[in-house]
Amino acid sequence: MEDIKSLSIEMLERELNKIDEPKYRAKQIFLWLHQKNVLEFDEMLNIPRNLREKLKQIYYISHSSIEKKLISCYDSTVKYLFSFNDGECVEAVLMSYHHGYSACISTQAGCKMGCTFCATGQGGFRRDLTAGEMISQLQAMEKDMKLRISNVVLMGMGEPLDNYDNVISFLRLVSDSSGMNIGMRHITLSSCGLVDKIRRLAELRLQITLSISLHAPNDEIRSKTMPVNRRYGVEELIDACKYYSEITGRRITFEYAMIDGVNDSLSCARELTSRLKGMLCHVNLIPVNEVNKTGYKKSSKKNLDNFCDYLNSHGVNATIRRTLGADINASCGQLRGKYSVG
Repeated sequence: MEDIKSLSIEMLERELNKIDEPKYRAKQIFLWLHQKNVLEFDEMLNIPRNLREKLKQIYYISHSSIEKKLISCYDSTVKYLFSFNDGECVEAVLMSYHHGYSACISTQAGCKMGCTFCATGQGGFRRDLTAGEMISQLQAMEKDMKLRISNVVLMGMGEPLDNYDNVISFLRLVSDSSGMNIGMRHITLSSCGLVDKIRRLAELRLQITLSISLHAPNDEIRSKTMPVNRRYGVEELIDACKYYSEITGRRITFEYAMIDGVNDSLSCARELTSRLKGMLCHVNLIPVNEVNKTGYKKSSKKNLDNFCDYLNSHGVNATIRRTLGADINASCGQLRGKYSVG
């Protein structure tokens, strides 16, 4: 069966035509799914019973059930463990900022990329999420906290560009004015650097923000921590990012996890500057998450500050990211690894 929440209004119209139903029903169904967030076809009160019965035979309505919820006592960040219709689990995080609420959601259950500093990769890959399952994470958070999410970050479990088609469907659905109506400029997609997909994404000219998990200034360091670099090297990745920025006019964000003794020296800062200077970009320096089994330690405050100061003083905009939800392990992959759905 297919996830009906993953279908656009136009797709629903075509599907209804196949079963000899009027296409105007498509928008009615879409509104029930994306605005009223129904979980059962029988809740669609203005849809005839015979059509509801037809839909039940072909589709299911994806939803996210809360299996575990942690609230930070420091900053009210909320971390969720969600399960889907088949029992598979992912994590998501809700963060409060002065501009509103931002949700970090997952695009895959697990991840194939194997980055050595990431908890998600330690659990292996299970499956891709549908566009509807991505939407349902947002809906579940809004319903649970009784609020409206204004910004979305695809930076949870999984590599979004490895689930390219479903992620593009999600972007179109979540920004639809008849749905959640979250504008593309309020959406960030984070990738470890699948160069072919970055170039393909650029051609769509979507106004999302592309965030790249760079984490090293050269191939020697990056290949040790990020296996994807053995396929797409740093130079090739930076070239693809420049292409994306030129085509879309959007600034690239480079995520850089600062790891003590690995990538936090001033020589690394100099090399990173030489690669990025003159590019429309921003560097987000992140104290590495000290995940069990990796052995990685956070850079000292002195190294963080020196690294950041060097980039800024040499023409590359950089900031140190504020850590949210530290007491609830808000970085993805840690909660799911400790939990199994019975």
